[in-house]
Amino acid sequence: MSILRAEGLTKHFRGLKAVDDVSFEVEEGSILGIIGPNGAGKTTLFNLIAGAITPDSGRTFLEGVDVSGRPPHAIAQAGMARTFQLMRPFYSMSVLDNVTIGVLASRDGHRTPRDHAAEIIETVGLGPWRDSATEGLPTAALKRLELARAMAVKPKVLLLDEVLAGLVPAERTPVMELLERLRTDEGITLVFVEHIMAAVMRLSDSVLVLNLGRVLTAGAPDVVTKDPRVIEAYLGEEPTRADS
Repeated sequence: MSILRAEGLTKHFRGLKAVDDVSFEVEEGSILGIIGPNGAGKTTLFNLIAGAITPDSGRTFLEGVDVSGRPPHAIAQAGMARTFQLMRPFYSMSVLDNVTIGVLASRDGHRTPRDHAAEIIETVGLGPWRDSATEGLPTAALKRLELARAMAVKPKVLLLDEVLAGLVPAERTPVMELLERLRTDEGITLVFVEHIMAAVMRLSDSVLVLNLGRVLTAGAPDVVTKDPRVIEAYLGEEPTRADS
């Protein structure tokens, strides 16, 4: 069953088509990876889906409901949250307070906001920093805090914008393991933009490739990454072929 569907999303900026007639579907409980060279329109697409900007045309459906044009807080309340490549915590507050603020927007009535926030912090592996000031946290901890803040609204769909960016290889594997647990244990559908192809290959059930604002191709990771058009878009040249 499709939980997220985009139909013909298009956005112009002063004549430039940042996103040009993009359509795709995400099955409930799956992981979709979105890749493409710099300037392909990946973050703009996220902004359209999450309500940060309004499409010039096209629609977004969450669980069959048209959420196009709704503000970000309304889309979050409907069940879709996002993280940002540039992390935006409240640096003057503790980790626990940062997550508690998010929980306050979606209380379930069974736990206090701080108790719920503490559970999320443990889930994402931030327990040692729970009461620490956010300012001064290492990048890996800040990335997990972004995840925790997004999870505070109890999303059914989580949009991840380069969640591995800035992490050294040894820090990436634990985060990928965490994302896999969010899918299997929490039942969250994941859509992520990423440049690290090892993560795309490991995590994705399917991959959507953007180039110059349009969908270049889509399909299984092992098929998409061997597509000559994808190789050309990333490397800027035709792939070489061995002589027969």
